[in-house]
Amino acid sequence: MSRRVDTVDENGLSTRVLAGDALPGGTSVHGDHYRPVAGEMDCAERPHFGRIDFERLPNTRDLGGLPAAGGRRVRRGLLLRSGLLCWASDDDLRRLRDDYHLRAVVDFRGADELAETPDPMRLLPGARLVHADVLNGVFAGITQSAESRRRFQQLKDDVEDPAGFLAEFYPHHLTSEAGIAAYALFIRTILETDDGAVLWHCHVGRDRCGMGSMLIEGILGVPMPAMEDDYLATNLYTDEPSTLRADANLRFIRLAAAALERQWGGIDGYVRDALGVTDADVAELRARYLE
Repeated sequence: MSRRVDTVDENGLSTRVLAGDALPGGTSVHGDHYRPVAGEMDCAERPHFGRIDFERLPNTRDLGGLPAAGGRRVRRGLLLRSGLLCWASDDDLRRLRDDYHLRAVVDFRGADELAETPDPMRLLPGARLVHADVLNGVFAGITQSAESRRRFQQLKDDVEDPAGFLAEFYPHHLTSEAGIAAYALFIRTILETDDGAVLWHCHVGRDRCGMGSMLIEGILGVPMPAMEDDYLATNLYTDEPSTLRADANLRFIRLAAAALERQWGGIDGYVRDALGVTDADVAELRARYLE
């Protein structure tokens, strides 16, 4: 019998694991390193945490099936979170174009990242690209271009508490001037896309993408435990190496949410007062995306 367990490692990293089970794909949870996973492995309403079986996009997932306001569920096929799109196969892009009717791609990365690994928009002619740079120079070097990764890794190696560094870093995705502008643009893009799917991504689909996912899920009334599970599911599907420093972690999403609670009274207050989302906007989004 499996059970949900929250653990804290020697670096102060809090992780949720499913003790006693194997991860999807046969990867066992073993030893001192618990890879974060979410609770019910194959929820009937959202099997495999919404993962879409693309050929070369391992962490592209559909929010459809998540529980939401009023006992409803998020509609399928309309709200997609992802990592890099540049690795997509021709068939992956065909499915996004023809099956999901992709209309907008919101890229949360910096300009250097876009230049290094651009989105394949030429092969997605029905979709517009929206650049919503969450960092925009606020944390110079804390991005995912090759040179920036090297500088970021050096910075992390120089501090004694990597968890503390990342814990401080996470709220800035949301509370900085650049973050507020980027996430306001993200929500506005969803509002303006009244047919077809919207996809948003960063490099892995974990941090900048994860915070954006938390915001739209909050607007739709997804409960926090389900938001946390959706955030942690990246650890199951990313093809990035799993490390205590890099994995999605409950401590980080909870500290980000706590920062919104302190300054704006929670996610609802943040999207209203910081992002300018009105009650009418919330009603429109729930009418469109909930079933």
